[in-house]
Amino acid sequence: MAQESPQDAYLRWPATIVTVFWVLCVQVVIVATWQLLSLVKNDRIFTEASLKWVDAIVWAIAAAWLVLVGVFLYVGFNADDPGLPLLLFLLTVGVTVLGLLMVVMRALLRQATTLRTDMEAVI
Repeated sequence: MAQESPQDAYLRWPATIVTVFWVLCVQVVIVATWQLLSLVKNDRIFTEASLKWVDAIVWAIAAAWLVLVGVFLYVGFNADDPGLPLLLFLLTVGVTVLGLLMVVMRALLRQATTLRTDMEAVI
């Protein structure tokens, strides 16, 4: 990158750090999903244990979104063509939708967990 664009050579390490952070966020989502699938297999998805894994997914998506917005703003203010800012905008919208969907799913899981606990108390 430094040879092709010497004016952007200073971005090598910040871009590497941001990329590693996003990979870490994706790995957190994968591990949490794996744990949720194991809870489904053991028929324990509607317990309090599942809520911490869903919270981990929500926080990982929120952290990745926050960094993505920072990158979008930096690139948007320093870009000379609209291609990359438009791509980052669309990616930001997609991650926003995914994050909001996970917040709704977390609320539904919390409500289903409460209802199952109430049903087990009645039975």
